[in-house]
Amino acid sequence: METLKGLTQKVLSKEVIFYAIFGVLTTAVNLVSFYILTHLGLDENLSNIIAIILAVLFAYFTNRKLVFNSTAVTFKENLKEFYKFILGRAFTMFLEILGFYLLFNIMGIQEFISKLVITVIVVILNFFISKFFAFKK
Repeated sequence: METLKGLTQKVLSKEVIFYAIFGVLTTAVNLVSFYILTHLGLDENLSNIIAIILAVLFAYFTNRKLVFNSTAVTFKENLKEFYKFILGRAFTMFLEILGFYLLFNIMGIQEFISKLVITVIVVILNFFISKFFAFKK
């Protein structure tokens, strides 16, 4: 019972809860942007790329201080964190673009379902990249 309680406390830490909240908001930025752009007539793949970029910028600013409590002070420290964050997100952006392409264009899964499935996978990966790479203490 103690092991379960300890695991629950570790999994439901302030950091994880805040990441989940801002992850939902980041996902909303991504999905709403994608929806608007596709309904304005932009190509689905181009809309996906633009939506990802908007979501990444939103995620950086919220994760930096509100989730991972960055202690970077100098310009050089902030630049290094931003670079590492963008590098991690570029990696998951590539996975998201590829995943969406495979689900939507190759497998023929409905565009919004494809976008939703790949976004959930990317959010989970982004937590670990941010915690252990970009905003590592």
